[in-house]
Amino acid sequence: MIKNYVTLILSFCFSILFNLSAHAQSVTGIIKGMVIDSATSKPVDFMTIALKKDNIVVKTMVVDQKGAFNFEKIIPGKYIVTAIAIGYNAKNIPVDISKEKGAIDLGSIMMVSQSNNLKEVSVTADRPLIKQEVDRISYDIQADPESKALTALDMMRKVPLLSLDADDNIKLKGSGNYKILINGKPSTMVARSPKDVLRSMPASSIQKIEVITTPPAKYDSEGLAGIINIITTKKIDNGYNGSLNLRYQGPVGGPGIGGFVTVKQGKLGITGYGGTGFYSSPNVENNMDRTGTGSVPTTLVSNGLRKFNNNYRYGGVEMSYEIDTLNLVTVELNPYGGYNKSTATQQYRLFDGTQNINYDQLNKRRYGWNGFEATLNYQLGFKGHKDRLLTFSYKNSTGGNPMDNTLSFDNRVNFTDPNYIQHNDSRTSEQTIQLDYVHPLKKISVEGGVKGILRDNSSNFEYKGFNDLTGDYQIDPSRTNKFNNNQDVVGAYNSYAYTKDNWGFKAGVRAEITFVKADFISNGSNVNTNYFNVIPTISVNRKFKDMSSLNLGYTQRIERPGIDNLNPFVDRSNPNSISTGNPDLKAVLSNNVELTYSKFKKGSINVGLNYYFANNTIQTVSVYNQAENITSSTFLNIGKDKKLTTNFNINYPITPKWDISVNGNIGYIWIQGAIDGQIAKNSGITGYGYINTGYKFEKEWKVNASFSYNAPDIQLQGQTSSYNFSSFSGSKEIIKDKLTLSAGVNNPFSKFRYYTTLTQGANFVQNFKYQNFNRSYRVSLNWRFGKLKDSIKKNQRSINNDDVKSSGKSGS
Repeated sequence: MIKNYVTLILSFCFSILFNLSAHAQSVTGIIKGMVIDSATSKPVDFMTIALKKDNIVVKTMVVDQKGAFNFEKIIPGKYIVTAIAIGYNAKNIPVDISKEKGAIDLGSIMMVSQSNNLKEVSVTADRPLIKQEVDRISYDIQADPESKALTALDMMRKVPLLSLDADDNIKLKGSGNYKILINGKPSTMVARSPKDVLRSMPASSIQKIEVITTPPAKYDSEGLAGIINIITTKKIDNGYNGSLNLRYQGPVGGPGIGGFVTVKQGKLGITGYGGTGFYSSPNVENNMDRTGTGSVPTTLVSNGLRKFNNNYRYGGVEMSYEIDTLNLVTVELNPYGGYNKSTATQQYRLFDGTQNINYDQLNKRRYGWNGFEATLNYQLGFKGHKDRLLTFSYKNSTGGNPMDNTLSFDNRVNFTDPNYIQHNDSRTSEQTIQLDYVHPLKKISVEGGVKGILRDNSSNFEYKGFNDLTGDYQIDPSRTNKFNNNQDVVGAYNSYAYTKDNWGFKAGVRAEITFVKADFISNGSNVNTNYFNVIPTISVNRKFKDMSSLNLGYTQRIERPGIDNLNPFVDRSNPNSISTGNPDLKAVLSNNVELTYSKFKKGSINVGLNYYFANNTIQTVSVYNQAENITSSTFLNIGKDKKLTTNFNINYPITPKWDISVNGNIGYIWIQGAIDGQIAKNSGITGYGYINTGYKFEKEWKVNASFSYNAPDIQLQGQTSSYNFSSFSGSKEIIKDKLTLSAGVNNPFSKFRYYTTLTQGANFVQNFKYQNFNRSYRVSLNWRFGKLKDSIKKNQRSINNDDVKSSGKSGS
């Protein structure tokens, strides 16, 4: 009955949209003109023209090769035509279309070049959603009306090349091997579980998200699939301004608050930001079955319930002081913390070929995270060369991930394992020193730099079993150890950027040497590994007269194992299925070739083709021990991966008030590797598709609907299930450009979703099935305040530690 009502309401809403659209086009006009450089009297290439009504952008387009533009089917009323482009002062022209005067020709609009060559235009409302550059694609969050209602994690679904799986893990071109930067800098707060941080961060605090598919040589070589760069900093001006976002989501989710404030006085500028949020779930089901197919067939069936409660807290202060026009100092301080608490009850029924082994398990788990980062940057300019820069940076960061796990058993039948407690205190300490130099010539820009990273990882893990004789828990030395892992990286890079006519080139090389030392303190053993890599990268861009461009890029990337992959701590949360890291893991080298076509006119289109291949990749491997009835999972350098994908993104304004965007990729993946001397192979189609549409009503009302589909994730020993997602939302500006109220519903047609993972080996087949809440409701209130005047100067180079593999672990 509820589903029928929802369908009826949606049908009614969409019928209103179509009727309004048809009515809006019944009486229309035309606005046209041409933009000319006032100094050269020639047309201006790639000038963006925005048509605004009541300070809201209703339509945008890019001029043609003659500098001309033409807005058709414009409803009568008062408008402002805004012309913007890099290196030119923006120009606003008021226009009044009446029923009697339906066609207006603005003639030649003379554009004045700016004296200081700006690298980016800061007219936020006028920028298109998607921007294609020579080595990356950027998505303008502030140009998306839904940014006031969604979290940063929700916005990831909209960004080209990005997607979320059924457990909300972020994928870049279907891969989990990428690096995330915040404002161009690495952050340990997103290294362990990016979805937990981004779930707590309002999208309104983000300016744009960049997907860097061919990272230049100045970036560390980590991230097989590429880099995701989240830009949160704003243009900071004299005075003050800020934003505050309050939100709530249920029945799964919870309250959240986040925001920022900026103050600038003279040469000193300070920005403070932060937030916190809860993400909780009532009990949901999870099931597991395993069939042993060896000489003695075995079966294991498990059914249970799990509930969890997540909290994440993040913050930061950025201080910038301009000593004079050539000397600039910035300081950044970033604390963070949080936890995940879960309680799971599970029934296990095992037949080992001779007898039934049954028991009920209660698992109480707490996984925490905390840390602090401090960064100092000094930038030196040169007289007469404003773009020539020398930057020195130092960063110190510390983080911890304490984990406690208490397991107790009841209703035992032929089960003798004691109740036990697991504790693992995992910590990371990192120091980075970096020197960068930028020297632009007449047509070539040269960059170079050196960098050193001193990274110390440690893990103190212990296992305590309950002793019936003494009545307390006692440490088991055979399952307890202290582990230290030191990873030092020294690197140097050199890159060049060259532009001539309609061609753009970026090329560079990065050399890195890595020193790894791992010590098992309890048993006195150690592992030492050193390796040297030379990483090339090249990108070529060709612009055409029809406002289109073609990009070709090639790069090699490194995947270094992180502490979660190396840590030999054995997680025995499930006595029948244990997991551990592997301290013997080696770095992985991959090759990536990408060809992308982009066109911007009435709308925008990006289409790409990508081929990726790598040997010795790190794979999760599961092996079934029939004698102990235990499945053991770890990481091994055994993979040989190949992947061919095509990606696409289309944004199109159907009417001045109604737009649609389509985003996705589809490809084929081949994986193989040797497990216990036998070759395992898997292959299949992978990808995702996303469609979004929005409509702007009168009086600042907006509605939005989106749908997505994720194909199964292909793994060496199996695959996951496919996944669907839908969302409907609406917003109303209560106070124009100041206060916005938003509400929405996710997946209204199904209460739960089921996510399955199939794993199979030479002598077993195993299935995990998770139930998660699918339907959820959300409400958000976003408030902007303050006023600014003159921009703060900030360092143009800083530290980017994007060189280690993310574990992909999460608290939920």
